[in-house]
Amino acid sequence: MLKRIYDWCIDAAHKPYALWIMGAVSFAESSFFPVPPDVMLIPMSLARPQRAWVYAAVCTATSVLGGMLGYAIGALLYDSVGHWLIQVYGLGDKVDAFRASYAEWGAVIILLKGLTPIPYKLVTITSGFAGYNIGLFILCSIVARGGRFFVAAVLLNRYGDWIRVRIERHLGLWVALGAAVLVLGFVVAIKLI
Repeated sequence: MLKRIYDWCIDAAHKPYALWIMGAVSFAESSFFPVPPDVMLIPMSLARPQRAWVYAAVCTATSVLGGMLGYAIGALLYDSVGHWLIQVYGLGDKVDAFRASYAEWGAVIILLKGLTPIPYKLVTITSGFAGYNIGLFILCSIVARGGRFFVAAVLLNRYGDWIRVRIERHLGLWVALGAAVLVLGFVVAIKLI
């Protein structure tokens, strides 16, 4: 099954709709969806390394737009939808402490958490809930998310063939490591928030 999904993403890199799907995943991941866009960004960049820059730009733009939706959820809908999403991730008792830390460390929190596997939707929703300056939030999101996706683009563009051989040789291991990093991101978010 993993091989079929990986092959679909590799083949999709040559289809016009793939960019739209990756953008939709990136948008949704920043506000409510648990799967990061890397599941499409990496295989598509491996299939077409010369387009890694385009894929990173799309992921950055749609992630920031999705982050604005997450911000709106936190600012406008926290009492209903935002609170529910935070509860789904088991972080309801941590939000107030996270909100208080924004007074002193808002930009640093957004930049650091935007670069890590810590679920970015938690940052976007809490930023809205905390009333963090929207302009600074967008600027920090562009820097953090762009940094994350463009570092991947540089590596995949430059070392794509070497990386592809290793991923395809041990696909199960890499998927397990990716899942472990995602789970670790949630655990770290719970501990740090």
